Amino acid sequence: MKKGLILVNAYTRQQSSLNQSIRLKEELEKNGVDVDIKRNDCFIAQIDNDGEILSNVKDYDFCIYLDKDKYVSLMLERSGLRLFNTHYAIQACDDKMQTAILLSQNSIPMPRTLPGLLCYENQKLNVKAIQNVGQILGFPVIIKSSYGSLGKDVYKANDIAELCEIAEKLKFSPHLFQQFIQESYGKDIRVIAIGGKVVAAMLRQSRGDFRSNLELGGEGKNIILSQEAKELCEKVADLLDLDYCGIDILQGNNKYYICEVNSNAFFGGIEAVTGINIAEKYASYICKKVYGKD
Repeated sequence: MKKGLILVNAYTRQQSSLNQSIRLKEELEKNGVDVDIKRNDCFIAQIDNDGEILSNVKDYDFCIYLDKDKYVSLMLERSGLRLFNTHYAIQACDDKMQTAILLSQNSIPMPRTLPGLLCYENQKLNVKAIQNVGQILGFPVIIKSSYGSLGKDVYKANDIAELCEIAEKLKFSPHLFQQFIQESYGKDIRVIAIGGKVVAAMLRQSRGDFRSNLELGGEGKNIILSQEAKELCEKVADLLDLDYCGIDILQGNNKYYICEVNSNAFFGGIEAVTGINIAEKYASYICKKVYGKD
């Protein structure tokens, strides 16, 4: 019997997240795969007294890993289970600063980026260092938590006072400073790639926010991606070894910039906008990889 596991975050209650696992289960079962959806709070893997990894999911052919817990993903992979995406790919995309570093030196255009000013004691940040951020990047400045999705913990500082306030707020957690691409205010292009190939794209446009996420009220529109943008996205997916991903592109000065890469990008919105069955394409890709069939 063909059997697959979809592992989801134990605490998410977002409909877009729940839809992801349900739709994938439906499409995989059309391909003759029996699928279980489990929450990642059942200690699915552990290390025993002999230092061996014990897994409770040995009967599965593969796992679609819809969580960001890097410890469980690594243990499952080391126990021999094939993950979609792999542990490496999930880890590479989870930390936005790490993503930028991994993509650097590969001719991938990105907004100019500075690592955050991390603080390990409750002291005020160096004001001169914060001023340097503004001098290097100009205002407005985008500040992002290194971990997060759906536009959460992403801020825009219009002047030095706002920049100091936000930097103080984030100083105990990994974050980054990024150049603001004025031409892309409130809009970007979301691209879905499967198996390193672009399968869908939409323009996301905000009604007033500088962030374009659909979950924050943005609207999506079907577009035909240019060959240049398509090749850029496929190169990114290849560099990060992604089976599946969402890639966000900014446009400015007649140039594309890679903004973010999400290994677990929700596809409900882009399916509705484009009419493309993303879940079916991903399920078919997995079946071909695991069972050698289209």
